[in-house]
Amino acid sequence: MPHTPTWDPRQYLRHSGPRTRPFHDLLARVPDPPGPGPARITDLGCGPGNATALLADRWPDALITGLDNSPEMLRAAAAHAGPTSGGGRISFAAADAAHWTPDGPLDLIIANALLQWVPDHPASFPAWAGALTPGGALAFQVPGNQNAPSHTLMRRLCDTPRWRGRLAGAARGPVHVLDPAAYLTVLTDLGLTVDAWETTYTHLLPGPDPVLDWLKGTGLRPVLTALADTPEEREEFLAEYAALLREAYPPGPHGTVFPFRRIFVVARKPGGER
Repeated sequence: MPHTPTWDPRQYLRHSGPRTRPFHDLLARVPDPPGPGPARITDLGCGPGNATALLADRWPDALITGLDNSPEMLRAAAAHAGPTSGGGRISFAAADAAHWTPDGPLDLIIANALLQWVPDHPASFPAWAGALTPGGALAFQVPGNQNAPSHTLMRRLCDTPRWRGRLAGAARGPVHVLDPAAYLTVLTDLGLTVDAWETTYTHLLPGPDPVLDWLKGTGLRPVLTALADTPEEREEFLAEYAALLREAYPPGPHGTVFPFRRIFVVARKPGGER
């Protein structure tokens, strides 16, 4: 990616409720690790650690490692590190999902809203699947809204004569996403049993320019990073983009309706039945 984004945990967590909903829905379909002994879980792209803590709520005796390549996110996640209520432990470390391979067997690899940032991430699936214990699972969810107005307008604005020189490639953003059927095929070819589905959430966002505020925490990060050294240009871009978003997502009497498509996959390795 031409512009590796820097992250702002506080901005990301401003919409933590609707952002965390897909993780809850993913987690509800993840089978319990096969055992025996504490589950070994990797949360790949753990962000500020709030979702990592939910893993410990479900499996309080598990040994959970959150991995992320953002120093800002890891600093925020550190607040969740340490022993858990059932004798398990949460720890965090730096790693880039584009190059990460497990260094030992794992009962669960989970990635929440991460893989859309990783080009050719299906190429990593064989190594990840190979590291799963019998009965273990690979589970992830990714946004599937790259063709929604929020993203097409961003790309179009970045490609105007005013911004093309500064932002060429910046708004390509998280477009490395397959359809559910394609994920099912790739992972079934690896011998996994796959549950793949999609959901479109209809979020009702409060406040002025709430879609812009949402995107400042996620899809807009490469653009904000590219303009970080010129605050005046950053504000000019945001004003232009906000106007486009207000037209595409007009505020209503109860807030701004923001449809958001998500793709979910839970792929389980055979064996390990209790």
